[in-house]
Amino acid sequence: MKPVLLVSITLLVVQTPPVLEIQFWNLENFFDCKDGGTTASDAEFSARGERHWTRKRYDAKCSAVAKTILWTGDRTGRLPDVVAVAEVENRRVLADLTRNTPLRKAGYGIIHYDSPDPRGIDVALIYRTKVHPPDTLYLLVNHHPSKYGGPSSAPRRAAAIARLRAVCDSLQALGARKIILTGDFNDTPDNPLFGSLGMRNLAEPLASRGEGTIRFGGRWELIDMFFVPEGLDATMEILRPPFLLVRDNVHPGQKPFRTWSGPRYAGGVSDHLPILLTLPGDLP
Repeated sequence: MKPVLLVSITLLVVQTPPVLEIQFWNLENFFDCKDGGTTASDAEFSARGERHWTRKRYDAKCSAVAKTILWTGDRTGRLPDVVAVAEVENRRVLADLTRNTPLRKAGYGIIHYDSPDPRGIDVALIYRTKVHPPDTLYLLVNHHPSKYGGPSSAPRRAAAIARLRAVCDSLQALGARKIILTGDFNDTPDNPLFGSLGMRNLAEPLASRGEGTIRFGGRWELIDMFFVPEGLDATMEILRPPFLLVRDNVHPGQKPFRTWSGPRYAGGVSDHLPILLTLPGDLP
């Protein structure tokens, strides 16, 4: 099962910001470029490995991810307060992203824990340490099992949703009310199992309009989502920076400019587009 990261952030600031912004992005095999000898994927994604993941390519991806976060800030008028991510190898990747790019001036802290994922990839987040409300916010970052293998993979995603529901129940039993779910759920909003979470899926209206974060067979699919409690004033949007898109040479339109096309290095950033959640700064 893919990891589920539970993060509780309690930070006191002098002034509550007018809005809070949380971004999520699956970063498509964001490994560092060194073979740490931990997994087969670690060796594969190294300078001498099968993918020829060199320092130059790694630095270019760090810069592109940072550029996207800064682009979000230019578009909305403020940098995201939290950037949750999936498919990062380790804390070092996040440290390089926040310290060796222009993001070093933004004051992002890191929350990351190594997971038992067999490929060696984790969910994590970075957060602006000085720009948070004085409330406790529970953020669950998810990366659920993929559809690789066809219908036989469905029980694994069902188990992940059941586990997520159990975690939410435990938090609510402790009095938690401000619970937000995000991540790559590897399923579309019409999966009836999402109804068991008892939360509002902000991706539903976007999916009904044909919007998506990945493109498969010339069609957009929305598998990256935000769930919020009923009654919470919140909006979700899919971010589409022009430099994250490339022409689809097989089907009309554009598609995400991914890092890899099969085993071949394509030079892009991710096969997913990022999503953004906007909340009131003074949470009820």
